[in-house]
Amino acid sequence: MKLHFKLIICYIAAVFAVFFCVNYLGNRILEDSVTQDLKDEYYLDVQRIAGLYADLYYDENVSMSQVRKQMETYDELVDARIWIVNAAHYVIIDSRSTMPLFVDNHSDTILKQTFTENIQFEGVFDEPMMCISEPVIIAYSIRGYVCLFFPMQKIRDQSVKYMNVANTTLLIIAAVLMVTFAVFYFLSVYPIRKIRKAALEYSKGNYDYELKVRWHDEFRELADAMRYMVGEIQRVDEYQKKFIANISHDFRSPLTSIKGYVEAIKDGTIPPEDQDKYLDIIVFETDRLSKLTSNLLDLNRIDSNGLILDITSFDINAVIKRVAAAFEGACKEKRVVLNLVFASMATYVDADMGRIQQVLYNLTENAIKFSNPDSTVEIETEEKGSKVFIRVRDHGIGIAKENLGRIWDRFYKIDASRGKDKKGTGLGLSIVKEVITAHDENISVISTEGVGTEFTFSLAQSEG
Repeated sequence: MKLHFKLIICYIAAVFAVFFCVNYLGNRILEDSVTQDLKDEYYLDVQRIAGLYADLYYDENVSMSQVRKQMETYDELVDARIWIVNAAHYVIIDSRSTMPLFVDNHSDTILKQTFTENIQFEGVFDEPMMCISEPVIIAYSIRGYVCLFFPMQKIRDQSVKYMNVANTTLLIIAAVLMVTFAVFYFLSVYPIRKIRKAALEYSKGNYDYELKVRWHDEFRELADAMRYMVGEIQRVDEYQKKFIANISHDFRSPLTSIKGYVEAIKDGTIPPEDQDKYLDIIVFETDRLSKLTSNLLDLNRIDSNGLILDITSFDINAVIKRVAAAFEGACKEKRVVLNLVFASMATYVDADMGRIQQVLYNLTENAIKFSNPDSTVEIETEEKGSKVFIRVRDHGIGIAKENLGRIWDRFYKIDASRGKDKKGTGLGLSIVKEVITAHDENISVISTEGVGTEFTFSLAQSEG
């Protein structure tokens, strides 16, 4: 069952529960309260009448007809029937009748109790009555009783009157709750339904579906987070497609060459005297596949578990010298001179020596690859405060300004603008960026087309 249906059911159930409690339990409580209020009010009247009758009893100038008139007036004032009963249980004054009445059979009911409910006298009362009785005490003896009667229906009418007011209030409250529910639905359930629909659309790959939440609240934050998540998913999805396309291309090209040359050698298409040339091409393509596989494994380890570093203190100058020695043959072949400039005889840094050697190797390889013949590649160090800065600078073809922001992307190549070397995988600079970032350091690049390129990265200088 959906959330908004649950809310509607809970709302209706709550309204019915409130109406039941108010109409059933509240009615009984209200009736008891009204009954008690009427009893208290009329009991004060009975006490006043008893005192008045006691005073009149000693006044010889007051006749019984005058007393009756007084009681009739009081009857109209309090809207209740009044009896004055003598000690012999005869009704000597009735505010609404002149018929003689003997109440001895009911004396225990109405005279001995202060409050008596549902009194019924056939031929006297047409409906059940409430009786409030008070003895008239003169000279320490009971000389009579004052009885006040009012219909039980009066209690019910008064209760209904109050209940009508309560029900009207409840209806107003119900209307307010309905408006509140509508506002709550619009502010909470409706955005949830919109977000749910958007999630379903995004799960189908419809990343262009527009999700709008107007209010600046938690739902807006959730919608913004979902839009950001979808953007990231879309980016990853596009990256995966591009990744697969690049992998397919980079593996297919050398494999096609290897297969073609091997088949040509096998079937004799390539004469024996030319086989060494094509075997060298096969070795070249095999090296390219090996390097691509190695770089992919490195990036996979970084993406899966993060880059685990083995931080030690070592001389960065010695590492630079080892890397430079590895490119001696490449430099002679291209007539490039490696110029090493160190800030001091020995500069110790805290880093993962193997990974930093990999960074220097990739940067130096690129610098030599894209340098002009008979040029220089400089590798230098500089100490500033607690940092050591390492620069690798070439004097080659440079990188176009519009391409600088993408050189860290995986598989991104600019061979068309930086030469015709096809052995690159487009992963070297991505690995460099990952390694330096894992060290919590920075790397930057400055390049000008036709002038050259300079990469600079920082490392923490060893305190020892």
